[in-house]
Amino acid sequence: MSNLKPKEIVKELDKYIIGQGKAKRSVAIALRNRWRRQQVPEDLRDEIAPKNIILIGPTGVGKTEIARRLSNLTDSPFNKIEASKFTEVGYVGRDVESMVRDLLELTVNTLKAREQEAVKEKAWQIAEERMLDLLLPKSEKHQAQKSDATAETHLELLSSSGGDESSSTREKLRSMLRNGKLDNRYVDLEVSDRAMPVVEIFSNVGMEEMGINFKDMLGGLIPKSTKRRKVKVPEAMETMAAEEAQNLVDLDKVVKQAIEKVEQSGIIFLDEIDKIVGKNGTQGPDVSREGVQRDLLPIVEGSTVTTKYGPVKSDNILFIAAGAFHTVKPSDLIPELQGRFPIRVELDSLGWKEFVRILTEPKNALLLQYLALLKTEGVEMVFENDAVEDIAKIAEEVNNMTENIGARRLHTIMECLLEDILFDAPDLHEKRLVIDRLYVENKLKDIKDDEDLSRYIL
Repeated sequence: MSNLKPKEIVKELDKYIIGQGKAKRSVAIALRNRWRRQQVPEDLRDEIAPKNIILIGPTGVGKTEIARRLSNLTDSPFNKIEASKFTEVGYVGRDVESMVRDLLELTVNTLKAREQEAVKEKAWQIAEERMLDLLLPKSEKHQAQKSDATAETHLELLSSSGGDESSSTREKLRSMLRNGKLDNRYVDLEVSDRAMPVVEIFSNVGMEEMGINFKDMLGGLIPKSTKRRKVKVPEAMETMAAEEAQNLVDLDKVVKQAIEKVEQSGIIFLDEIDKIVGKNGTQGPDVSREGVQRDLLPIVEGSTVTTKYGPVKSDNILFIAAGAFHTVKPSDLIPELQGRFPIRVELDSLGWKEFVRILTEPKNALLLQYLALLKTEGVEMVFENDAVEDIAKIAEEVNNMTENIGARRLHTIMECLLEDILFDAPDLHEKRLVIDRLYVENKLKDIKDDEDLSRYIL
């Protein structure tokens, strides 16, 4: 669990997200509270529940980006899921418990990869010994040992005299292998054939979970088939090292750690939560929506979810929900669910000043991305300040005239603005381009002024 201070978390988020100070503060406090809870005496620790958050704001203001950057910042298990994927029990679709299973699966895979990385060197050494066994044919003396069991004394003399010779040959081969002199040589390698018949089962455990368990059960009944392949030495070494690394990892220990991490510091980001609010009661396509909210209640409140790795408690998982809430309000959620999301933060709409900062300030700023793309063609592009301002103002105007899609509008406008340059870049003789206000006006003025055209193009 990352023990960053709230100010440090906000500072890190500021590198990628412009504005939205309230949302960053709320998320930072919630993360820090996870660490504080770990320091509290055990008898009180179980009483402290995470305070779940709802981020409210139009599309393109940074709700998902905050969650994405949060997952990179902290070592907590993290899963982002769209609430609109779920359906009420009894309807075909994903059940809400699958998000906890997915979170555990992701955590197990991450921890397994880390453990394999830790034993990589040892696995490579074992793979090297296996490779030398493949490359070095068994001597006739050893075959004689197997075939003639009666001449024990004679064989002992032979093996002692040939030991030094075979070990020196082995060391020579080892040296050649390490220096890459055997890279073009082929070896016969037995590779496990992972083809498994796909069987889908529908059950209220969730189709995906039952399917996995059924495959595991079949895997135990059907003997593992292997096939011999001729592969080059480097590829064979990679395959064997990966196999050995897998064998060296204690999976039971990994699963135990993963369950503990998920239970104590897991974060689930529920996007599009406004899409499960039924506007017309239970009529038409909204029939399952309120049911999804009811299904979410026990998970958010705290319950035990059955997974293929064992039971997982969701009591201390932090849920961060997000939604645009254009046509509905947070108060349209069923009261019980509202009570389980005590912290609500409204994100601000973005204006042209924020757009200027989004284009230039973040580490992954949009202008930097285009400059880097064109640099690969040997083209140096320079944006003048007044041109950047113009792009931002056009983005704001188009958002006001049509649908407000926030910072995503910048992507559309930039593509439209630079389309000719991106197309002709490989053949350009002039390798330094300056984008000024005049260029921006010439490219975008007609589209911006014609409202019908801007609806289609921008």
